[in-house]
Amino acid sequence: MINQQRICNEFMRQAAIDSPSFHEADMANYLDERLTKLGATVEFDTSGTIIGSNSNNMIARIAGSKAGAPLLFTIHMDTVTPANNVEPVLQDGVFRSAGDTVLGADDKSGIVELIEAIEVLQEQNIPHVDLELAITICEEQGLLGAKQLDYSQFKAKQGIALDTSGIDIVINRAPAANRFRIDITGLEAHAGVCPEQGISAIQIASKAIAQMTLGRIDAETTANIGTIHGGLATNIVPKQVSLRGEVRSHNSDLLRKHTEAIIAAVETEVSKATTVLNGETKKASMTLELIEEFPAMQVADDAPIIKLITTAGTTLGRPQEIRAAGGGSDANIFNGNGIDMVIMATGMADIHTINESITVTDLVKTSELLVEIIRRA
Repeated sequence: MINQQRICNEFMRQAAIDSPSFHEADMANYLDERLTKLGATVEFDTSGTIIGSNSNNMIARIAGSKAGAPLLFTIHMDTVTPANNVEPVLQDGVFRSAGDTVLGADDKSGIVELIEAIEVLQEQNIPHVDLELAITICEEQGLLGAKQLDYSQFKAKQGIALDTSGIDIVINRAPAANRFRIDITGLEAHAGVCPEQGISAIQIASKAIAQMTLGRIDAETTANIGTIHGGLATNIVPKQVSLRGEVRSHNSDLLRKHTEAIIAAVETEVSKATTVLNGETKKASMTLELIEEFPAMQVADDAPIIKLITTAGTTLGRPQEIRAAGGGSDANIFNGNGIDMVIMATGMADIHTINESITVTDLVKTSELLVEIIRRA
């Protein structure tokens, strides 16, 4: 039932629309027109004003002809960079970028597949429940758009985020994450003339990091120091250094435990760092910014949305792999707001690189699966 030429044309059009985070307006305008032609009612919130984007989150609704609870889909309209002047090309059944940009299959593949599924539903007069679509901005910048949504406007209690690599994969668990910034302040001094009069913020940081457990901590938890910035010159004992990092875990107790351990390691080294200058004891100090980046996503293996997807897959002769993931997505935020949202693969590959690609076959297969899912909802 899938129109292969139509889905190729749709992907080519969308991929050619530049929509890096904070600059999604052109994509939003296109989708507003495209979905309205499909009979959707489209509205926008005011999220862009709050987070600094030139667009807002889009909420679209398509009335169904069958009784039952609505089904919710979420996709994001922004892409990572480099994403200016994207030139999609199709060769040997594979879409790629012709230049030094991302393709944008993350997440335009999901949008294209959902649009094709809606086209088929209407062409074939397939009965379905009401559909709710949340198309967010700035997902790639810390799920900013999803964090601004008003979740009371959705009637659906379950849904699908079309936003992961591979095919026939469903993600039902993902970790919560804490993000932190720790600024350490020491005391500057001439590194060659009187280094003993200084307190090196970089040295404090290095001693603290040496005490931390980082990387893969256990099966549920990871931790990372991602950036270190500080110092002015080789002949100055550095007064300032800033550490930025994160802790992720599927277990809330472990998330708290390992976050606290990282902070404690810095606090301990800061408390030790002193020097005496003109008879006065000088001490190092620190400030902490700790943000709960996103909540854990934990949808039960036997949840109705999982059963719906796996039954649809079985009907098509395509068993679905249900598994956990280590990343965060808009689905985490939806789950944190009481909606059972799982993530479904769209076929995208090598995302967040200029080698990003997707095959026509996988676009078609995902659209077929969506039609069957919506038919059965």
